[in-house]
Amino acid sequence: MPGNYRWRICLLLFAATTINYIDRQIFGLLKPELEKVFGWTETDYSRIVMAFTVCYAGGLLFYGRVIDRIGTRLGYTISVAVWSTVAMLHAAVRSAVGFGFVRALLGLGESGNYPAGVKTVGEWFPPRERALAIGILDSGCNIGACVGPLLVPWILAAYGWQAAFVVTGSLGFIWLIVWLRVYRSPPAKQQEPTAAPVTHFTWGRLLRLRQTWAFIIGKFFTDPIWFFFLFWLPSYFSAHFHLDLRKPSLPLVIVYGGTMIGSLGGGQLSSWLIKKGWPVYKARKTALLAAAACVIPIIITRYTTDIRVVVALISLSAAANQAWSANIFAIVPDMFPKTAISSVVGLGGMAGAIGSFLFPIFIGFILDYYKNAGNIVAGYNIIFLVCGSSFLLAWVLIHYVIPKMEKIQ
Repeated sequence: MPGNYRWRICLLLFAATTINYIDRQIFGLLKPELEKVFGWTETDYSRIVMAFTVCYAGGLLFYGRVIDRIGTRLGYTISVAVWSTVAMLHAAVRSAVGFGFVRALLGLGESGNYPAGVKTVGEWFPPRERALAIGILDSGCNIGACVGPLLVPWILAAYGWQAAFVVTGSLGFIWLIVWLRVYRSPPAKQQEPTAAPVTHFTWGRLLRLRQTWAFIIGKFFTDPIWFFFLFWLPSYFSAHFHLDLRKPSLPLVIVYGGTMIGSLGGGQLSSWLIKKGWPVYKARKTALLAAAACVIPIIITRYTTDIRVVVALISLSAAANQAWSANIFAIVPDMFPKTAISSVVGLGGMAGAIGSFLFPIFIGFILDYYKNAGNIVAGYNIIFLVCGSSFLLAWVLIHYVIPKMEKIQ
């Protein structure tokens, strides 16, 4: 049945995103070990992260256009095959330059996940279900972030860091077998009706639309925060609370586990409001505002040294980050025809990746400065201040740019 089938497709999107984030996050989990092996500074690590984000940005722009033309089935296949191959190649690297190179290639491969996933949701799901479906898709990054702190320390302790890259990288090929056997395009009756031949939106045309800039703003100011949670939280808990990252890390599991609640809860909130009769734009903006408000408490971590309180505050903020993500992605199929969805997601994703490239420059400078001063935790407190305020700023700008989120015809 079509209704059941589309939810099975949603589960496949969830699984792809889970694998995507396991392959992405493993580098952050192995950071303390790789720093010992290769003698990296915080700035060295930041530059490697930046190599990933720069190519991730360019890849989003590329995949957005390509997937709008070749379709989600083939586009997803290419993306997963590339990133899984490169993830396994990390095991053969022996220098900071080499890691920068393979992380750049990983960024190119992984950038196809969200353009393909959001376009698939836009094709298969009606507006009242889109935020929830995207929330399920997006919660894969949370499950991936939870599995990593449990799986990677065990592999690291038993077989070494090279094996961690090989084992996690191979998961994508298992997913590919299932995807190619199961996925088919939606039936013609579900396709968006058009009165004229289908046209493809150029980047120039898209960039002249306020709706495009609203999504760009939402990604630019908030994507860097999730990258920080993903790549630096393990190091934060290691530095502040002396956690041994060779062992399963319960604080990280709690933090990343809470993000799944945020993804599903944030998507369900706007979907519930739409079913109650709210206009789509009002439901989305209300959910986005609630998420932005719930990120702010991360600033309070500077006033406590109780790990339980710190974990609770960071968990709330990280969950709100994902609630925001579920709804910011949902506004794209709300506002754009299906022939433009992947392109817009690519443009916004590129903006988010540019922000995620610039933020590590600031992070590396701040953490090296305070590490040399003997108080690296003070550096993290400054970064948390930026994290706590960025979502509210993004919401205000989005509200100014698109007060009612009009649909592009």
